[in-house]
Amino acid sequence: MKTYFLSIIAALMFFIAGQDVLKAQAGSTVFRLGEGMVRIAEAGQLADTLAVWGDVSNAGRYIVPRGTTPHELLSYARGITRTGVGAGGDQVQLDWSKRRVEINISTFDRETGIETVENFEFRYSDPFPAELRMYQLRNDQIITVEVKRSATILDYIRFVSPITTFAASTYFLLERLLD
Repeated sequence: MKTYFLSIIAALMFFIAGQDVLKAQAGSTVFRLGEGMVRIAEAGQLADTLAVWGDVSNAGRYIVPRGTTPHELLSYARGITRTGVGAGGDQVQLDWSKRRVEINISTFDRETGIETVENFEFRYSDPFPAELRMYQLRNDQIITVEVKRSATILDYIRFVSPITTFAASTYFLLERLLD
């Protein structure tokens, strides 16, 4: 009797635990698998693993549903960053109307050993390119995003001023040493 009662309790516990697992799998499984690895695809769904690098808010490896497009992947990576790097490594706020976005999709063919790169470049203020919107990403592709901008007068000043300071300091130092 006692073993019968214990086996019923054990079976009930397994049933309840199984229900919790099913409930957890039924919900969205968007979660971080580790540093830089994000799972978007649902459990049991056909998925591709892609790498997103560059000027995105959340770069890393993504496990996404098969057939994901670049604009969906950029959304998963929380979009293109709002700041760029100026001269000297400073973070600067960008004027988006004058920026260009370059997206490269790199594919490695294991049979031939050749890596091909498809390049898409557009102005940030223009509509997202149609050929990029319809592009179907495949497993193990690397997507790099780069925001480009034209140099401003401040960039030139930041480049020239250290050189000028070095030259002037050297001149005055040599002048004092020779006197």
